[in-house]
Amino acid sequence: MKRTPRFGEPDPAELARLLPAPGDPELPRDRHRRLEDAFMAHIQRDQSATVTEPAPAPDKASRPARRRPRRPVLIGVPAVLALAGVAVVALTGTGGSGGPGAPAPVAAPVVRIQTGSTVALAATVEHIADAADRGALPTPRPDQFIYVKSEVSSAYTDENLDTDTSRTLVEPLHAREVWLSPDGHKGWLEEPGYQPKGGITLDSDITRDSYDETRALPTEPGALLKKIYARTDNQTDRDQQAFDIIGDIVGEQLVSARTAAALYRAAARIPGVVVVEHSQDAAGRDGIALARLDPGTGERKEWIFDRHTFAYLGSRGVQVGTGQDIRPGTVTERTAILERAVVGKERQHPATPGKAS
Repeated sequence: MKRTPRFGEPDPAELARLLPAPGDPELPRDRHRRLEDAFMAHIQRDQSATVTEPAPAPDKASRPARRRPRRPVLIGVPAVLALAGVAVVALTGTGGSGGPGAPAPVAAPVVRIQTGSTVALAATVEHIADAADRGALPTPRPDQFIYVKSEVSSAYTDENLDTDTSRTLVEPLHAREVWLSPDGHKGWLEEPGYQPKGGITLDSDITRDSYDETRALPTEPGALLKKIYARTDNQTDRDQQAFDIIGDIVGEQLVSARTAAALYRAAARIPGVVVVEHSQDAAGRDGIALARLDPGTGERKEWIFDRHTFAYLGSRGVQVGTGQDIRPGTVTERTAILERAVVGKERQHPATPGKAS
């Protein structure tokens, strides 16, 4: 039944017409998937848990910080459950991802923007694919776990209402360790200062991009790329979505050698992919990068490889365009893969350092 306003009471429909159109609520595709993963992991982990400490109230002089995309950050899930109507803010818009006691954020680094080129793209991708095809890590058994140790940092923009100014801050570089079962159903994450003490479970019914699933992908680059594009939508640039999907797969995971080689060859066919001669991962290692500029955000995503062995080192995001109120050259995200290994059980560390490739 439509409610009729009383005499002298503003008509809600008329008020609605006076307001500006609401913003687009769509999350970038990778963030939407990670929100789903986080939500499911929390439900399965802790259905009976109660929140004993309320989150600190936000500074009334600050707007919610606009957070850059990053690897899965699950600490926002309790807020998602408690405040479903502001789930996007809770997971992707916090003023830093750490809880109480987390290191204070620091100013985001700014680097000179390297120009990308397609001149050496085909040759570079072949070197990278050949190196991936020679991967020496063993195939994990169903009862084993994939272990990945990395250093990570991501940025967010903090806006102050009183001064009408903003600043881009980043988390200090910090360690991150994950254990993943080959089928993707089991997992554990430790990220001191940014996750609860002792770590959190990643157990989930959602198995997308697991070792087993990616191993079943076609290894012919054209057929593989068709599969990748089938996962995109029309909400943002589909070519960028395809590039990001491949980046997610080859990043914090173990990928079978033939599949990894095919993924890189498929990525070279995505329009806009270029080679950047110099890029640095989170550990400061200089390498050569495959990169693509996101036309929607002005951020260039870079996958960084050792320039001699062509092993995967990590990733970096650099603001190249003038969008997002972020200074061009700002490093918005950094990762460095320090170790990959196959271990016998969850939360077990390798007996000897593994190969980070």
